[in-house]
Amino acid sequence: MQDQDAEKSSHHLVHIHLDEFSLTRSTPDVEKERAIAVYDLLEQNNFRPTGSEVGPYKLDLSIVENRLLFKVSLENDDLLCEHILSLTPLRRIIRDYFSVCATYFEAIKSASPAKIEAIDMGRRGLHNEGSEILQQRLDGKIEIDFNTARRLFTLICALHYVRG
Repeated sequence: MQDQDAEKSSHHLVHIHLDEFSLTRSTPDVEKERAIAVYDLLEQNNFRPTGSEVGPYKLDLSIVENRLLFKVSLENDDLLCEHILSLTPLRRIIRDYFSVCATYFEAIKSASPAKIEAIDMGRRGLHNEGSEILQQRLDGKIEIDFNTARRLFTLICALHYVRG
């Protein structure tokens, strides 16, 4: 049983590299959001490329021709796999998510707690929807649990925002 637990615990990300050539210059606030998203994802995640027996893993994320490129390698930098995902299925949700976030940040300045809570529930709903789509798009390629999908969706939103 301990061997199974040790094997399961090795299936996680220990490093994330964001391709700087994929990104445009950003504001300090956006850089901070991106750093927080990376930190949160690395703090707790379940990540396993389909068929991989051994981890932990490194993830290199880049955006190529409006597609998200996942390069997954082992800690020793041996490349395991590459997957390209179209951002099109996530584009509307990301746009709506940013819109609701902007409304939320405006609301916290003067709106009632009930209105703020309602806006936040909408924000969380969009976040969950984006996470579910991401999990579905990675199905058969990379196994992630829902909480990891949420953290990865946050990072993708931060990347998308930086690109404009």
